[in-house]
Amino acid sequence: MKFYISIVFGLFTVVCSAQQLLTAEQAVAIALENNYDIKLATNDLKIDEQNVSLANAGLLPNLSGTLNQNNAIQNSRQVRTDGTVQELNNAKNNSLNYGVNLGWTVFDGFKMFARYDQLKQLKELGETELKLMIMNRVSDVMVTYYDLVQQQQMLTALDTAIVISQQRVTTADNRFKIGKAAKLEVLNAQVDLNTDQTNYLRQKELFENTKTALNQLMARDLTTQFKVAEAVTTDDKLKLVDLIGLAEQQNPQIQMSLINKRVAELNLKQVKSSRYPQVGVSAGYIFTESESSLGFARENKGRGFSYGISASINIFNGFLQNRNEKIAKLQIESSKIQIDQQKQMVNAQLISAYQTYLTNLELVKLEARNEDIAEQNLDITLEKYRIGTITTLEVRTAQLNYVNARTRNSSAQYQAKISEVTLKQLAGNITF
Repeated sequence: MKFYISIVFGLFTVVCSAQQLLTAEQAVAIALENNYDIKLATNDLKIDEQNVSLANAGLLPNLSGTLNQNNAIQNSRQVRTDGTVQELNNAKNNSLNYGVNLGWTVFDGFKMFARYDQLKQLKELGETELKLMIMNRVSDVMVTYYDLVQQQQMLTALDTAIVISQQRVTTADNRFKIGKAAKLEVLNAQVDLNTDQTNYLRQKELFENTKTALNQLMARDLTTQFKVAEAVTTDDKLKLVDLIGLAEQQNPQIQMSLINKRVAELNLKQVKSSRYPQVGVSAGYIFTESESSLGFARENKGRGFSYGISASINIFNGFLQNRNEKIAKLQIESSKIQIDQQKQMVNAQLISAYQTYLTNLELVKLEARNEDIAEQNLDITLEKYRIGTITTLEVRTAQLNYVNARTRNSSAQYQAKISEVTLKQLAGNITF
């Protein structure tokens, strides 16, 4: 049996020698640099960073330039107090005003300060959302990568089955030629070989499609060829109590719930600011010019400073202030409930995933032993087949048992790795 495996492994090595080895760490690094979802989330964070400004919070004054020009042509008739009448057709009236104006809200009940703090919290929320997006994409890359490792191992097992079936066909044909076997034995061996080749081609198709999916996650040329690691290594030292502690501090969804609570508290401060007076100051420098074809003043010009102060306070607005404050308080209460809900949900997922993780670790050990037993059984069966003491049906059964044992072993290793990735993702401790 080891002879057949060495032949298959040698052929597989020759096929893959021209392809570059891609490690899981390299796949994650490429995805972090190229993945489109991560790039979009990064841009969203940059927008949140730009929004954190004193001007956006209303803390800075506004300075604007103004220009107004009005022209009119009218038929005018004026009667003065002494009875004198003045009339003029097509009388022109022109006016021009221009200058700069400064407006500044110096006090709005501390609303601007609460708004500035809220913008900071929204930026932190954007950072957490980016972290969640990165963790999800890293998880996707790792799951797909180790799926490829599993499929590669299954290809090796199926290729081994083909080599054995080819040897069976050769042996059966030789036995038939010397009269020690019927034609039926040769045909059965050939049918089994064709079945193994079909299974191999189906698995090869799935393997290539999964490679395309991984290239897509890494956002690179979809036809890029590469080879993956030959085995899966699982961290079997994870402890549930440590994972729960990490999740409390690092799980992005829990952190987002905590940030949303702080945002709701700052929103209440902004709502309460309406109970305070609003005070603003203004200043400007204005130039004015006017011309009139009829009247006492034919031309008027002026320039100079203007300044003032304004204040207002909400005395009664139909109890809307009380309503708005009650709604803001309810939003804070809802955010507290969401925090408790999210923590319980994450802990429940952790406990369930950890039990699956322990089961998969045990299955890895069990399936490894099963593969060893199946290999020994196949060795003995093939030797008996060579000397003609067992039937081809028994050989085929041992052959399929070996392939199934290798497949289950590969699957167990893959499932154990996925359990590890899931636990680290829930704990917010996945490596990237």
